[in-house]
Amino acid sequence: MSDVASSELSFDEFDEITRPPAETTDFDRVVERRMSRRGFLGGAVTFGATAFVMGSTSLTRPAHSAARLGFEPVAANSRDTVTLPDGYRWHTVVRWGDPMFSDVAEFDPQTRSTPDSQAHSFGDNNDGMAMFVKDGRTVLAVNNEYTNRGIMFGNNASGKPETVDDAKKGMMAHGVSIIEVARRDGRWAMVKDADVNRRITPMTEMQITGPAAGHDLLKTEADPTGTKSFGTWNNCGNGRTPWGTYLTCEENFNGYFSTADEGFEPTAAMKRYGIGARDWGYGWAMADERFDVAKHPNEANRAGYIVEIDPFDPASTPKKRTALGRFKHENAELVIANNGHVVVYLGDDERGEFLYRFISEGKYSVGGDNADLLENGRLSVAKFNDDGRGTWIDLDPDTTGMTDAEVRIHTRMAASKVGATTMDRPEWVAANPNRVEAYCCLTNNKNRGKKPNAGGDATPVNGPNPREANNYGQIVRWAADDDDHTAEGFAWDLYVVAGNPTVHDDAYAGSDNITPDNMFNSPDGLAFDSTGLLWIQTDGKYSNEGDFAGMGNNQMLIGNPATGEIRRFMVGPNECEVTGLTFSPDRRTMFVGIQHPGEKGNSHWPGGGDSLPRSAVIAIDREDGGVIG
Repeated sequence: MSDVASSELSFDEFDEITRPPAETTDFDRVVERRMSRRGFLGGAVTFGATAFVMGSTSLTRPAHSAARLGFEPVAANSRDTVTLPDGYRWHTVVRWGDPMFSDVAEFDPQTRSTPDSQAHSFGDNNDGMAMFVKDGRTVLAVNNEYTNRGIMFGNNASGKPETVDDAKKGMMAHGVSIIEVARRDGRWAMVKDADVNRRITPMTEMQITGPAAGHDLLKTEADPTGTKSFGTWNNCGNGRTPWGTYLTCEENFNGYFSTADEGFEPTAAMKRYGIGARDWGYGWAMADERFDVAKHPNEANRAGYIVEIDPFDPASTPKKRTALGRFKHENAELVIANNGHVVVYLGDDERGEFLYRFISEGKYSVGGDNADLLENGRLSVAKFNDDGRGTWIDLDPDTTGMTDAEVRIHTRMAASKVGATTMDRPEWVAANPNRVEAYCCLTNNKNRGKKPNAGGDATPVNGPNPREANNYGQIVRWAADDDDHTAEGFAWDLYVVAGNPTVHDDAYAGSDNITPDNMFNSPDGLAFDSTGLLWIQTDGKYSNEGDFAGMGNNQMLIGNPATGEIRRFMVGPNECEVTGLTFSPDRRTMFVGIQHPGEKGNSHWPGGGDSLPRSAVIAIDREDGGVIG
C-alpha cells in the first residue's frame, strides 16, 4: 500500500488493508437466514429456532403523528448547501481555522495555517459537541476528529504532508476546541479572546487514571510511571456529565502510528487494534518520535480512551479514564441509574466489534463531589440473543482470565474471550430521557456473514445484525430489565432498518418505516432532545446512484420512538457528514456539525464560489423564534 493510496482511504478501508480478516465459511451455515421483505417486517421468518425481532412500532406506517413532528419533510438532494424545512434557517457559527484569539492571523486559504496559528484556531473536521452554561456564559466544546489531507495539504503538489511543519500543522488541527459563544444581532458566534477559549491537541498533557494507570503496558521512555500522556486525537463522538464535564472519545487512534523499520512486526495485540508499520498518511512520526511504533511500542496503548475535560477551566489537566476501556470509542452516553450509579454506554466503531457498558463504583450526589466517579467501576459487554433478549457480561479476571488492568487496555480481546455479540459497527448510543431504554446506530458492515472481525470472531447474520453484506445499517434499541440501567438483562428490538425500497423488494428495502420519502443509509450520530424525539445523523454513501439512488447527500432525520415515524429534517452540503448535535438551554437553537464537505473535491461550502471547503458548526433556528422539536 503506497503512502498516497493510504491517505485516500477511509478509516475502515485502511484497517481492512492493514490487517485483512480471513475469509470464513460461517456464511454457508447462515445463508438460510436471508429473508424476504414481507417476512422480515412481520418477524415471521425463523433463524434456526428463533424469530427475527422487529419493534412493533416499525411494523406499520404510523398515522396521526403530524403534531409531534411539526414540519414538512425535506426532499433528498445533492445541493452544495444546507437544506431545511420551510420556516427554519441556518448560519455558520465557527469554521476550521477561525482564530480563537485576536493576536492570531486570520485563516489564509493559500497557506492553510501554520503549526502555531492552527494550535490557536478552531480545529478541523468537527464532530461531537456539547454546550455548557455557567454564570451566564455559554461554552461550546467541540471535537476535531481528523483532517482531510487533500484539503489541508492541497497547496502541496503531492496533496499530503511533506515537511515536519506540515505534519505538525496537521497535528494541531486534531483534538478539541473549547470556545465561548454568544448570540448577537440574532446570530451565534465565537467570542474571540474569551478566557475559557482553549485548544486541546495531541501535545496537551493528560493524566492517565483508573485501573490501568501505572501498568507496565502504559510505561514509556518519556513517562516511566505510566500515568502521564500527551494529547488526544481522532476525537469522534462525545458525552457530558451532570457534574459539568465534557467527555471526548478517541476513535481511530491507530492510523497515526508508523515506522520505517523494515524488520518491525506488530504484536497480536497491535494487530487487534490495527496498528502496523504504515499510518493513514499523516506523517506524525517524522514530527514526533513517539509515533514510531517500533521505537516506542507502548505509546499506542496510551490512546483509545474516554477523556474527561473541565470546559470552564483552561488550566485543568484532562483525564484519560481507562476504567471505560480501550477501543475505538464512538461516543459516551451517560445516564444516572435509579440507584444512583453512573452508567455509560459505549460503542466500538469497527466492523464486527462490540457494545459496552460501564457502571461506576460510587454513586452520583447532586451538588456533591463527583469528580472521580469515572475512576473505577464495572465494565461489561453486550450479548444479544436472537429471541429479543440479551445480557451484559462482566469483563473481569474471573470471566476473562486477564488482570483488571489488562482488561482495560486490551478490552477487545477481553470481549472476545467471553463470546460477546459482534455488531455492525456500533456508533453513537442515545438514552431515551422518558424511558429506561437506549438506542445504538449500527452504521453498516459489508463483511457481515462473510468475514470475521479483526480478532477472528465470527460475524454470522443474527438478530440485531440481520443482513449479510449490510451496506445500509440499522438502529437497535434495548430496554433494561426492571427499569434499571444497571440490570444484567435487557429486552431488545430494532427501531429501524435502513434500506432503499425504490431499488430492492427484500430485506435491503428496509423496515416498514422506511419509505421513498425518508430513506437513508449509514446512521451514525444519534441524540434525543429533552422531549424524547430522536435525531439521526448519517455518514454514508452520497453517490445518489445504484443502491443509494434517491438518497442524496448525508442528512439529519427526526424519529418518534412512540410511533416509529421518521422524517428528514435536514440535508447537508456535498460530500459532507452530518455529525454532532447540541441545543441551547431554551431549545430555540440547535447546533449541528458539518464535517469534511468537499472531501472528494466537489464542494465549496460554506463560502461558495471557488472558496476552500471548510468544516463548520452551524446554528439552526426557527424564523418565528419558536422551540425546535
